[in-house]
Amino acid sequence: MAEAISYPRRVHIITTKFPVNFYDFSVFGRSNIAPILLLADSKFQIPKTTETPDISHLYVRELYWWSEDRGWNGFTKAINKGVNNLIGLPNELHTLGRKQAENYMLDRLEDDGTLLSYYSSTFFMIYALLSVGYTKDHKVIKKAARGLLSMNTTVKDTIHIQYTTAHIWNTSLISHALQTAGASPDDTMVMRANHYLLQRQHTKFGDWAIYQPNLGPGGWGFSHSNTFNPDVDDTTASLRSIQNSLHSHPNYQSSWYRGLSFTLGMQNQDGGFPAFEKGVDKTFLHLLPVQGAEFLLTDPSTPDLTGRTLEFLGESAHLYKDSGAIKRGVNWLIENQRRDGSWYGRWGICYIYGTWAALTGLQAVGVSKEHPSVQEGIDWLKSIQQDDGGWGESCESDSQKTYIPLSKSTVTQTAWAVDALIAYEKEETVEIKKGMEYLLENWNHEDWTMDYPMGQGMAKAFYIHYHSYRYVFPLLTMGHYMRKFM
Repeated sequence: MAEAISYPRRVHIITTKFPVNFYDFSVFGRSNIAPILLLADSKFQIPKTTETPDISHLYVRELYWWSEDRGWNGFTKAINKGVNNLIGLPNELHTLGRKQAENYMLDRLEDDGTLLSYYSSTFFMIYALLSVGYTKDHKVIKKAARGLLSMNTTVKDTIHIQYTTAHIWNTSLISHALQTAGASPDDTMVMRANHYLLQRQHTKFGDWAIYQPNLGPGGWGFSHSNTFNPDVDDTTASLRSIQNSLHSHPNYQSSWYRGLSFTLGMQNQDGGFPAFEKGVDKTFLHLLPVQGAEFLLTDPSTPDLTGRTLEFLGESAHLYKDSGAIKRGVNWLIENQRRDGSWYGRWGICYIYGTWAALTGLQAVGVSKEHPSVQEGIDWLKSIQQDDGGWGESCESDSQKTYIPLSKSTVTQTAWAVDALIAYEKEETVEIKKGMEYLLENWNHEDWTMDYPMGQGMAKAFYIHYHSYRYVFPLLTMGHYMRKFM
């Protein structure tokens, strides 16, 4: 049973009345911005030694953030200029701002010592704290370093450092896929997975409460150590996993309703769903001279989050199809469909992912195949099916802002496309048949496509390889296929 709600990190409402304030940035943006601002302000450097690694190969002039007039340096210069023009005591304001940035980091440390369980923010934080006077032996820095080391894993005999762990995401997806394919909710494996998920449901307030102070905790985060930075996708994925256990395990019900309440409370005013926070979607911030600003600095509604949430609300939560939340979500999806019939997937690769999420979401809440948006989405998926029967999309799609095919299909993206078609087709079509044949022939084939990134953190810069996807999504798709056509 989940622990009682506690309030040790409840966020006190800070001044958010300025046209632009720190909390207008996304949580994954400001967790990196806070330490970088301290470093930029201090112009912090560590003298080079014989042990200093050579990372000159990482330097790319076009994307260099630390130039004099662009990037973070230009950004902080603009802030400093504004502060110096204020009537009052700019020096005191400057000192206060530095202390606030330091406290922002310290107040968001997880039990493993990491800053919001992210590698990059923790890495930057260590140097930011050194820049304000912490020693290398300080307990906060030593614990943070241990937290970074705990993210190491071995893949094919090579040590990799994960950006964060994915225990919650993997556990919920695998458990749900197994149940969809026929595993009983009383199976020991499913029960253990669901018990783990219930133990990781959040009971603390996080930054999301700044704009939603009346919404209680109840979401789930991405990583094992994440206790107060939940996201909508992990929350609905976890709820899908425990859904079949509600009647046989009554103690799950309170967790279910807290999770459902949190999910509904995160719907944006525009009707779509964000990842981490409601209302952090000021698009003018994209104009700041920051690489990947649209992906790093804001957390707007996205088609993939909105579609997957609608799919959960319709299939798992059985929300009334004419409810206000569903109507607004459907309208948002329809309004944000691309001209070619696809939808953009912010957290996956890329248009196949977004279109799969949108179509399965629309189907789950009762939007018929005859709807023009649905038909256009289906037609688009069929039009990009490759000669081998599968689907494959390049990571370049997000940077080019248009669909770019891969030279080969991938099992994960094929599973997404076929699953979307299965959702709407009443009978097995040629496209579904060819896609299923591809999955059956290639699901365990070893080549470069199995390691190709299927997720993204930030376009052009940060992509994610999920080792479980090659099994989870084909299994989920096969489960849906068997239920509908066999």
